[in-house]
Amino acid sequence: MGAARVPRLWTVPPAALAAYTAGEWSQPRQSRASYSTSRTRYKDLESSKSNAGSDGLGEEGKHDGSIWSNIGHKLDEVKQTVGSGEWADVGSIKGYIIPDWTRFLPATVQKLQRELSLSPGSLADDIWKEARDPDINPEILRDAEVRVSGDLCDEEQEFRQQRQRKVVKALSSYLNIPEEDIHPDDVPVIAMCGSGGGLRALVAGTGSYLAAQEAGLWDCITYTAGVSGSCWLQTLYHSSIAQRDFDKLVDHLKNRLGAHIAFPPAALNLLTTAPTNKYLLGGFVEKLKGDPGADFGLVDIYGLLLAARLLVPRGELGVSDADFKLSNQRANLINGAHPLPIYTAVRHEIPVEAVKHEDDQTKKHPTPEQLAKESRNEAWFQWFEFTPYEFFCEELNAGIPTWALGRHFSAGRSEVSAENLPIPELRIPGLMGVWGSAFCATLSHYYKEIRPLVRGLAGFGGIDSLIQGKNQDLIKVHPIDPAGIPNYVMGMKDQLPDSCPESIFRNEHLRLMDAGMSNNLPIYPLLRPGRDVDIIVAFDASADVKQENWLSVVDGYARQRGVKGWPVGAGWPKDASLKDTENALREPENISEEQLTEKLADAKNNTGNQPADQKPKSGTDLGYCNVWVGTTEERTSNDEPPPSKRLFDSPHSEDHSESEFHLMRPDAGIAVIYFPLIPNSSAPDIPPKPRVHPRAAAQSMRQDSSQTKDPELPLAPHPNSIDPAVDDFLSTWNFIYTPEQVDSVVGLAKANFSEGEEQTRRVVRAVYERKKSDRLQKEAAELRKKMEGFVPL
Repeated sequence: MGAARVPRLWTVPPAALAAYTAGEWSQPRQSRASYSTSRTRYKDLESSKSNAGSDGLGEEGKHDGSIWSNIGHKLDEVKQTVGSGEWADVGSIKGYIIPDWTRFLPATVQKLQRELSLSPGSLADDIWKEARDPDINPEILRDAEVRVSGDLCDEEQEFRQQRQRKVVKALSSYLNIPEEDIHPDDVPVIAMCGSGGGLRALVAGTGSYLAAQEAGLWDCITYTAGVSGSCWLQTLYHSSIAQRDFDKLVDHLKNRLGAHIAFPPAALNLLTTAPTNKYLLGGFVEKLKGDPGADFGLVDIYGLLLAARLLVPRGELGVSDADFKLSNQRANLINGAHPLPIYTAVRHEIPVEAVKHEDDQTKKHPTPEQLAKESRNEAWFQWFEFTPYEFFCEELNAGIPTWALGRHFSAGRSEVSAENLPIPELRIPGLMGVWGSAFCATLSHYYKEIRPLVRGLAGFGGIDSLIQGKNQDLIKVHPIDPAGIPNYVMGMKDQLPDSCPESIFRNEHLRLMDAGMSNNLPIYPLLRPGRDVDIIVAFDASADVKQENWLSVVDGYARQRGVKGWPVGAGWPKDASLKDTENALREPENISEEQLTEKLADAKNNTGNQPADQKPKSGTDLGYCNVWVGTTEERTSNDEPPPSKRLFDSPHSEDHSESEFHLMRPDAGIAVIYFPLIPNSSAPDIPPKPRVHPRAAAQSMRQDSSQTKDPELPLAPHPNSIDPAVDDFLSTWNFIYTPEQVDSVVGLAKANFSEGEEQTRRVVRAVYERKKSDRLQKEAAELRKKMEGFVPL
């Protein structure tokens, strides 16, 4: 989320669209291998369900394609939501809300419906047989329970111990300290996180993480966390494609981002031919056939398209089934080998009074207009986190094993019976759609983004005033439905905190969406009790990086949760108005009116006139690397705490003693190192690419380049001339990156990290020394206590 503008949308060449619509790219279904038989216990459950029909769907399910019959209706509902009823008087903005790629869906759905019929031997039938085979999906035989506790799950606690020992060696190399001199308790817990921002966040984040890996910092971290595109980054890092190697990940992005995610021939070929079709559509079929109350929406299709573009390697036959379950990433964490990834999504809690959730007679849900009118209290976002170990919500104080995602629960236990057979773990394509579903934004979000585009329209002033006046209603309406995941806390009202909203116990599905709706940086999960993070390295590739201070948004969360040590006031400084400047300048009592006038003129001339290619000036704006540290000191005043001072304010100065003093104070709190994606005139040019043999180049691109390239797309600029706030290809809504553009963005991210590499090392060293000093003082105090109690004979 967080795009401050909506540039030209991608379009398909007319000839390509016409040929696609005519069905010229349809592919025959290939033969499939036979499948293993189920175990005896599972066969018993299957046979007991046979009364409902051979496929478990009853008479309605026997009709060919019935599970897909609601797709067309769903798309029509989405397109009619905005502009109807009360919202008709705010002007038609539906053209800006419906994602550009949805215009391909009618033909796509038609082709998928033929491919995924319910007839014996069809792809859907084969997928469903595998879904109920415990030899292929052993988790379906495991009983799952809801864990009610604020503590970290046992698996994560074990991982932390193993990772701590693993980091000792890496920290020794990074800080140039003998390994035998490092006590495990002195190792700082470092977390690295990436922002939302679609493919921009994915590509830029890859460059930032690659730079951290090359500097030796990556091997010192314990956690990574992501929002939106940074969640996709974590997924790919832990896949068989990247193999935990960021150089390989860069190559993969250059191979796979050259075609739009919804480009018809490329997407459909993968979705309708073996072996990729079974992997990509497996979770889709399991959800619609195994979850009776599951709904279908744009998020589901979006996840399929993302997975077809990102989870399939250049050699399509090399697609791996292991990459499609989040819990499989546990294998990469054995013995603390790699950082633990944290994926995020949010649920929008909208308190409603006097509205029935479902009319008993008409069985119709209340319209968005009805909900908005009846909403009385302030809405908020609940954060949910996904790790390879657990799906958890801190506000609910409850979680379930990740391998149980997709199941229904009742009173804390998964419902396993002949009528409600468990389905395999919810697949990653569906999760990728949820993590990056920025288009599920509220009307308020949408209008904020398109407002700059419609300023010049006739009657804009009146429409703008009307919409601004309705903002409290607009923030509660989602024109496009978020995806649904079975609600695991049904029937647990008496076991969860009193602060849990009543609605959470009435809805069978949790409606989850892009966490960027709440905060485009995934800081909250890193502040969870028990994770005890000492240093947060945040890479912010938000489109509105200078307009939205995502770090300062954490202040309220830290106060609400009682988090000690967060650096209050961190982030981009607010633009001071001339009035504020005048008041500040008048503070010295001996200043003359002439001096005041001169200083005000200088302030006015210097505001906003810094060239884009000029490095940020110390003290006036944030630079490439910015450091703050909080305090754990108990406050005796009810006044607002003063904002944290930015450390290393003069990064090129030789004297860093004051900054290091603040980091090493006994009451020092969490250190935040913030790297925004901003222009850098010092970024090096891209080195010339080696020549590639024509045959090898042809084999590397399976799709027809004449159909996948937009002739209007400019070649990427060099890293030293990129401006994420200006260049169209860096928009959140852009879904095409040429290899040259990938190199440029990666180059800019790496150059920005190099600007703060030494600062970062100093922060890590200072926090290490502080923890070491604290430990030694505690050990000395314990020794003195023992000696005082010792009575010689």
